[in-house]
Amino acid sequence: MQKYIGCKIVEAEPMDQKTFEETVRNRPYDSPISALGYKIIYPDGYVSWSPKDVFEQAYLRVGDNNTIIETNVHDFVKKIEYQQWGDKTTIAKATLANGFIVTESSSCVDPANFSMDIGQNICKENIYNKVWNLLGFLLQTAQKGIK
Repeated sequence: MQKYIGCKIVEAEPMDQKTFEETVRNRPYDSPISALGYKIIYPDGYVSWSPKDVFEQAYLRVGDNNTIIETNVHDFVKKIEYQQWGDKTTIAKATLANGFIVTESSSCVDPANFSMDIGQNICKENIYNKVWNLLGFLLQTAQKGIK
């Protein structure tokens, strides 16, 4: 069987499994364990429940009106590491929430003007702009599909 990547926008709200079974599916729930999770409504109206960790690994909460917001971008960047390269360049490596690596660099013309702080700020801003673009692409794919 072949593998596929999917991306879609869903509506969801936190709901434990017991509440979902009893209120959405109208079935008794006899288990003493009621896992935390989400009630999900898909674009075609199908309703399901997903465990919290599975749902949060697959979906990113977006802003009102299906927009990427600054919080999405900042939360998606998990770690930025900086390094000086030579006497006038700053290199930045950002690890994103999904493990993807984004890099940026900043250089000055004259080594006498080099500032690691300025280089880090430039790289950091460029990384956030790049991630904003990537998340925008992801959102557009979720809204419009692949084709």
